[in-house]
Amino acid sequence: MRYIRYAFLAALAVVLVSIALANRGMVTLTLLPEGLARIAGFNPDISLPMFVVIFAGILAGLLIGFVWEWLREHKHRVEVRRKTREAGQLEREVKRLKGEKHQGKDEVLALLD
Repeated sequence: MRYIRYAFLAALAVVLVSIALANRGMVTLTLLPEGLARIAGFNPDISLPMFVVIFAGILAGLLIGFVWEWLREHKHRVEVRRKTREAGQLEREVKRLKGEKHQGKDEVLALLD
């Protein structure tokens, strides 16, 4: 299994390096539209290699997806936490009731019940 993981990571690295080498050309990113930049008083332009833009887009998409999924699963985590707390309370109650039932009896006979 470990070798399969290493082979997959190596293939992924080859693909990413080939994408980076094929997209080395510089592109200019303008962060605000021209009209909005005039209103704001500045026009931030950034020149980056195209592969950086591609990888940043992929990374941003993954992060947005992870956060979205974490927020979506919130109700499930709350439910698990509530059920765990309830199970702990029920275990303590069973222990207390068993102790009350066998109070004053011989320990060996209490174990047999």
